[in-house]
Amino acid sequence: MPVDVTEIPKPPAQVPPPLVPGLRGLLTLAVGVVIVEALYYGREVFIPLVLAVLLSFVLGPVVNLLRKVKLGRVPSVIIAVLLALGVIGGIGAVIGTQVAGLAGNLPQYQATVQKKFSGLQEGWLGQANQLIAKFSRQVETATQKSEAAGAAVAPGPGGDAPQAQLVRIQEPEISPLGLAQKVLGPVFEPLTTVGIVLVVVVFLLLQREDLRNRMIRLFGSSDLHRTTVAMDDAARRLGTYFLAQLGMNAAFGVIIGVGLWFIGVPNPLLWGVFSALMRFVPYIGAFISGIFPVALAAAVDPGWSMVIATAALFLVAEPLFGQVVEPLLYGHSTGLSPFAVIVSTLFWGFLWGPIGLILATPFTVCLVVLGRHVDSLEFLDILLGDRAPLTPVENFYQRMLAGDPDEVRELAEGMLKDRSLSSYYDEVALKGLQLAANDYARGVVTPVQLENIRASSRSLVEDFEDHEDAEPSRDGKAVNPSATPTLAERTHPRNEAVPGQAPPRDARSESWRGEVPVLCLAGRGPLDEASSAMLAQLLRKHGLGARVVPHAAASREGICDLDVGGVAMICVSYLDIAGNPSHLRYLLERLKRRAPGVPLLVGLWPVGEKVLTDAAVGREVGADVYVSSLRDAVEACLRTAGDTENAGRDAA
Repeated sequence: MPVDVTEIPKPPAQVPPPLVPGLRGLLTLAVGVVIVEALYYGREVFIPLVLAVLLSFVLGPVVNLLRKVKLGRVPSVIIAVLLALGVIGGIGAVIGTQVAGLAGNLPQYQATVQKKFSGLQEGWLGQANQLIAKFSRQVETATQKSEAAGAAVAPGPGGDAPQAQLVRIQEPEISPLGLAQKVLGPVFEPLTTVGIVLVVVVFLLLQREDLRNRMIRLFGSSDLHRTTVAMDDAARRLGTYFLAQLGMNAAFGVIIGVGLWFIGVPNPLLWGVFSALMRFVPYIGAFISGIFPVALAAAVDPGWSMVIATAALFLVAEPLFGQVVEPLLYGHSTGLSPFAVIVSTLFWGFLWGPIGLILATPFTVCLVVLGRHVDSLEFLDILLGDRAPLTPVENFYQRMLAGDPDEVRELAEGMLKDRSLSSYYDEVALKGLQLAANDYARGVVTPVQLENIRASSRSLVEDFEDHEDAEPSRDGKAVNPSATPTLAERTHPRNEAVPGQAPPRDARSESWRGEVPVLCLAGRGPLDEASSAMLAQLLRKHGLGARVVPHAAASREGICDLDVGGVAMICVSYLDIAGNPSHLRYLLERLKRRAPGVPLLVGLWPVGEKVLTDAAVGREVGADVYVSSLRDAVEACLRTAGDTENAGRDAA
């Protein structure tokens, strides 16, 4: 008997087993540990290289400016590096001179401090010391009594206690070579580091384009667009950060130096330069730099007025620069969150000491840029970046899911400062409810969570019952539509408020003169009633009475009891109507039989349903109007009411 080869099943394709998640996690952890160890033990090599790279970012604009005046690449690089060397040498010379002058006056400052502390000893500080000394004596007496009650010390072999022996340590004489190494060692090491940094900077500036091309070839030759955007983004952010930070810190140092000069603190130039350098350390650097001037003021002034004035200078200047001036000048140019700045400062400070504190923010900026342009490193942008981790829609859904209507209202009030109520409902609330409806259809939302979402939705609509659907204003002026959009507006652009109001009741046609001319019928979805409640509220705000009825009221069993008295228009709301809309067609047929001649509007939130976009299919389903937003639904109702008004006047 012949065998049909088509009926013989083919063996399943051999698919390699996936990598075990635990093994992948361990491998990632091992790689991370190796990298951290390499950074720690190789810091003597990495620190000069990193300093050179950062200095090349600072000198890059200077080189470009010199090349624009036709100096050529090599002369421009040499001049820029010499300029940087001159600035660094000048700062070092100023610091050395000021420190030498300060050291010469230390005996005088010491006498002032001793005199001031002697005065404190006679006051409340002396009383506190006496109290502490009395307590210490009591503790010592109790300890001696306890020791006396213990065992006696055992005598030595001869019956006598062991005698103490005097030991003298003789230090060897230092050779001339050792003396030179001891004196020049602390100076030679920084000079060597500076020399290595300058040599690497010259190389980076001369070979900048070649290095850029090699990086593109190494990491992104298959996607030149993404690689170029990533490198441009990193260069722009780092360049903006360094230039802004240099300018801000220099201005801070000038203000501190001038302020200390007016107060009368010695060596104000030294403390101005020191404050400017320390301010590169995020958050705490400026306050640490204020400790030494305050201590010096206490050593110079016999009273306390200079100390108070110096402390007030730092306490006012740093918050003013950090919270007012910096956000106005360059805002969040680094793209980092405050949490990322703190964590990176601790991490790099632990690895590389004081240099790590200064380099922490630039390093973290590079990681965030990688996370924004490399899919596998997106977690870096989520953890360290300043962009909101959740969109407004996701925030809305998450708080609804948790049954927290208070936070939902707080988030909504924040967005309503920049958009109308109808825009918020369309762009945030309905999209969040659709996420919930989709998750419920997939079976991942429990009935308890669904009830939380329903209750929170009802609470949200009730909270905004008195809120007008109008464009928000600031100080009496309308919000500028051409202003830079926020993150919420970029992900969910705001719409204008629904224009116009319904005509007065006595000016409408007979069918629209009822108290509640619009009937908002919920679809058969679990959250369609919430969308109907939002639509009814917006209709009331624009002069049309509306009421909400559940989907069961229009079922085959309940359609006969549906009250349609005074109804001039019926609006059916659906959050999700995927697949064949036959049930919608049957629903509209029942409504037409129950309320003949009443226009039917179907709202498919929030973006409409493609199955009904075809005109022929729409006519087959049987609705008079299809809309995809609450704003369009309100406008359609207002337009229908206005058309009936005109029709009534024409008939008269």
